[in-house]
Amino acid sequence: MKSAKNRLIQCERVRIVIARTTGAAIRGILVALMVLTPALYLPVSSTNGTEIVVFLAILAFFLTFAEYNSAFPSFIEFRDAPPVNRLRFVGLMSMVTFLTLICKNAYAPTDLTTSAYAIGLGVANVVDFPYSPVRLIVLMLPADASPPLLELVRISASVAYVAALVTIGSFAYAVKLKGWPTGNGAFNVWTNLPLFDPTKGGDVVTRLQRDGRLNISIGVLLPFLIPALIKMLTDFANPISLSNPQTLIWTMSAWAFLPASMIMRGMATLRIAGLIVEKRRAYSTAESTQAA
Repeated sequence: MKSAKNRLIQCERVRIVIARTTGAAIRGILVALMVLTPALYLPVSSTNGTEIVVFLAILAFFLTFAEYNSAFPSFIEFRDAPPVNRLRFVGLMSMVTFLTLICKNAYAPTDLTTSAYAIGLGVANVVDFPYSPVRLIVLMLPADASPPLLELVRISASVAYVAALVTIGSFAYAVKLKGWPTGNGAFNVWTNLPLFDPTKGGDVVTRLQRDGRLNISIGVLLPFLIPALIKMLTDFANPISLSNPQTLIWTMSAWAFLPASMIMRGMATLRIAGLIVEKRRAYSTAESTQAA
């Protein structure tokens, strides 16, 4: 009887290890494919470009696989609190894929790339208005930039920015209406916030609230500050050349994705702080009832 129980325990452990390894491998492959997507569909600017992209894809695969295959967290936050990282990946993959189709339309137009370009143009006509982040990106370009490049940057920035807003809105929906993260069981702070030390001075709730508000504030300001900083630095260094389609894709994706990721992190930490406050209030009420 005891040996049968031990065999069941061992089989369950093996099943957990296989499921974790398989999931980590799938995540690593998806991240590697995302890195490879622009290089697969667009021309490479240099002879070593292919080797560099393949190396980055392999590196992304191993980093993702090692993180999710390990039982102990290292640097990726909210890895056991879906759908935070899933939304981040889908948002970034959507940006990269859509911008790749838009850029490819200038080299080898097809029905798909033409449709993507038309959708991007419609989005740009809506979000490109005075003092918007998209308009600041366009103004960041040098004065001698060609009209086709200006239009391509305008459309790419608009699509990336809207994709970032949709990603943030999706996570806000998960928090406000779906009650994230309570639907995923108990929230493990050590596993999901490996870079946060709850024992390091000060009240945990106060620190989480401060970090959350700071992340949201910086995330909101970054789309406006980055173009202004780049414009200022052009007086001292050569500006980034966005005429290369792959450089354009990754620059616009980073410009939109990093602020969105910071805003999502701020929303998540504020939500965790709120749950801790509710838990403390529940304990305090229970103790008061017992004392009475």
